[in-house]
Amino acid sequence: MDSITPAQLSLELQVTSKRVRDVLRDEFGLLPPGKGRWLLSPAEADSVRARVGLDASSQVWSLRPGDEVRRRAVHRVYGGQQQGGISTPKSIDDVLIFTDPDSGKEFGYDRHEGLREDGNYSYTGEGQVGDQSIDKRGNAALIRAAASGNAIRLFRTQEVYATYVGAFTLGNPAYWEKEIPDRNGAMRSGFVFNLEPIDADTEFLPPYGGKGLAEPVVKDWTAPDFDDVLVEPGPSSSDLEARTVSRLEFELQNDFGKWLAANGDEPKSLTLPVDGSNIMPDLYVPSRGWIVEAKRSVARDHVRTAIGQVLDYTHAAREFGVSAAPLILIPGAPSDSLGSLLRALGISLAHRSDDGEGFTIVSSD
Repeated sequence: MDSITPAQLSLELQVTSKRVRDVLRDEFGLLPPGKGRWLLSPAEADSVRARVGLDASSQVWSLRPGDEVRRRAVHRVYGGQQQGGISTPKSIDDVLIFTDPDSGKEFGYDRHEGLREDGNYSYTGEGQVGDQSIDKRGNAALIRAAASGNAIRLFRTQEVYATYVGAFTLGNPAYWEKEIPDRNGAMRSGFVFNLEPIDADTEFLPPYGGKGLAEPVVKDWTAPDFDDVLVEPGPSSSDLEARTVSRLEFELQNDFGKWLAANGDEPKSLTLPVDGSNIMPDLYVPSRGWIVEAKRSVARDHVRTAIGQVLDYTHAAREFGVSAAPLILIPGAPSDSLGSLLRALGISLAHRSDDGEGFTIVSSD
């Protein structure tokens, strides 16, 4: 008979994992040396059941991120549909969603699904054949849950097992409408939901666009070509608006990269694995150690966003032993207060020269 984990018992008994582990320590002492987690025999599990008891009147959420249980055990406790990716149990207000990256490829779900660089998870909506509908039961349930402040609880499944990733809500925008294949290979309109973690361990999720990396990857840099850029406007933005924004920022990157190369500082592309996703600054300049984040405007909001991003990239690079110094790229000189802030944070600055012929570098030193 299969061993039983504390997560399975907490789900079955509707108590927290901490309560089960407290009983385990009282009953059996500390976790035996060399073991990473408790695996209980049926007799040991019965001993815990007798100590804890079952309060059938309570419906607490007992799982914590990383707990692995059988999917049918989740439905046995909370109810909800056992088929499909979105489940709406009647016993709780939360919505349960299940993702299986391997089997999802059959229905085209892998094309736009995965953990993105911004830390949010793209999740394809319900409906395997024909155009998806936002009014379909599961898709509508996600919208209602976020609007009501109820959790969207995500599991990553493999065969009969489900690993609880954590609680999410919908970000802004809540979803994108995309062209995806159905299970017959026909292209159709589908919805990709923008899941924002509330209390989750996203390292259990696959990265957007493919396999995760174990080490940083440095490749030749290719100047961004506006015509090759796939723009993904949300429901509240127009395609023209998104393309205008992209053009300004990509032209700035393009010009700066070519200027660097002309001055003997060949730019590169750097990809870094962080928290289960792959993150990529706009440029990496090995000869200077610069990690570059570009923004299209000198406005305070854009500069502050660039500061957070470039410090994150630089910290991640240094964790892997990559020589890294932060630099932000904007069209013009920022205000005095923002320039002072950059110097205080040790961030260098690049902006277009007054004559429009090149770029001015303002060192953080």
